[in-house]
Amino acid sequence: MLERYARPEMLSIWSKENQYRKWLEVEIAVCEAWAELGAIPQEAVEAIKRKASFDVDKIAEIEAQVRHDLIAFLENVAEHIGEEARYLHYGLTSSDVKDTALALQMREAMDLIIADVGELVAVLKEQAFRYRDTVMMGRTHGMHAEPITLGLVFARWAFEMARNRERLHRARQAVSVGKISGAVGTYAALDPRVEELACRRLGLKPDPASSQIISRDRHAEYLWSLAITGCSVEKFAQDIRLLQRTEVGEVEEPFAPGQKGSSAMPHKRNPILAERLCGLARLLRSHLHAALENIALWHERDISHSSVERFILPEATSLLDYILISFTKLVRNLKVNQDRMKQNLQLNHRLYASERVMLALVNKGLSRQEAYKLVQEAAFKAWEEARDFGDVLREDATIASLIPSQEIEKLLEPAWFLRHTEVVFQRLDKLSTASG
Repeated sequence: MLERYARPEMLSIWSKENQYRKWLEVEIAVCEAWAELGAIPQEAVEAIKRKASFDVDKIAEIEAQVRHDLIAFLENVAEHIGEEARYLHYGLTSSDVKDTALALQMREAMDLIIADVGELVAVLKEQAFRYRDTVMMGRTHGMHAEPITLGLVFARWAFEMARNRERLHRARQAVSVGKISGAVGTYAALDPRVEELACRRLGLKPDPASSQIISRDRHAEYLWSLAITGCSVEKFAQDIRLLQRTEVGEVEEPFAPGQKGSSAMPHKRNPILAERLCGLARLLRSHLHAALENIALWHERDISHSSVERFILPEATSLLDYILISFTKLVRNLKVNQDRMKQNLQLNHRLYASERVMLALVNKGLSRQEAYKLVQEAAFKAWEEARDFGDVLREDATIASLIPSQEIEKLLEPAWFLRHTEVVFQRLDKLSTASG
C-alpha cells in the first residue's frame, strides 16, 4: 500500500498495532463470555483486561521463530498477563480470532468511506443547485444532442453516489459478522453461547454457519461495493477530463499558483487529478477479481486467501478513501466556463432542435417517416454548409408551408428543452446527505 494514496486515518486501521488490538479485543470478549457462563473465574478476566498488552516488535521476533503470527501474538500477550493467560484462546482456532477481528477492521474502514461518500453527496448537491440554470450541450456518443444544464449533471452524480452509499451500507452489514466456532465450525471445544455473547460484545452478529473461517462471499461483496463506487467516480472524473479538452473548454480543474503542467510546454494546464483518479479506479477494481477468486477455497478452509487479503483489503479501502476525498475537493473547486458553454451550444447551428421540429411536423399532419426525412435533409444541409438550422428550415417549401417563420424560431429556443427539469431538483432537494 503506497502511503502516497492513503491518509493517516486509514493507514491506522490497517496497521499492525490496530490488528493486534482487534485480536486482543476478540480474545477478551471470548474470556468475558466464558466467565458469564461460569467456565472461568471473573477475577481472571479482570486480571487479563488489566494486564493485557503487546509489543509489535517483540511479536515480529517471535513470529520469525515460530512461523505463526497468532501464536507469536499469544505468546507475547501471555508474557504481560502471567498466570491468567492460560484462559486466553480457550477452545479457539486462529481463524476465530483473525476473521472476527478482520470484520472489525473492515467495518472501521467502511465507516470512513461512507462518511467520505456523504461529504461528496453534499458537495454534488450544492453544486447542482448552484448550476441548475447553467445551460450546456448534452452529448451522446460524444456528439451534440440536446441542451441540458450543468446542474443536472451534478444531480445525476449525486443520486448515483447516494446509491453507492446504500451499497456500501449493505456491504458493511454483510461483513459485520464474527465466528467463534472452532476448527471446522462445529463448536467441538466451545459452547455456541460463547459465540453469541462474544459477538454481541463486539457489535457483530454470529455467522449462522461457518467453517474454520467466515465464507469469502461476504468479503467479495465488500470489494464489489468499493469497486462500483470507484467506477462511478471514474465516470465523473472522465467527464471532467472530456469537458476540459481544449476544443471544449467548459470546465477546468483547479490550478494552483506556481503549479506547472509540463516540463516542456509552459502553457499546459492538464486535468492531472481527474486522470489520476481514473487510473486509481482501475487498480481498485482489479482487487475485486482477487476477492472473487478467494471465494472458492478448499472444503472447510485453505490459506490461499490470506496472502491476497493482506494486500487487497488495506489497499482497496485506502484507494477509495483517497479517490473520494480527492474528487470531493475537485468538484468543490471546479472552474466553470459558462461563456464557453454558450458558444458551444451554437456550434451545431441549433440542430439540437431537430426532434422538436420533426414532432411539430407530425402534429401538422405528416407521417413520422415524412417528417423525419424532411428534417434530416435540412439538418444535414445546415451542417454541411455551416448555416443556421432555422434559415434552412424556412427555405424548405414543404416545411415553410406547414410551420410559419415565427413558430420555427420558437421551436429552436433552448429553454423549451429544460422546462421539466425542475422535477429533478425537487427530488434532489429531498436527497439526504447524511452518512447514516
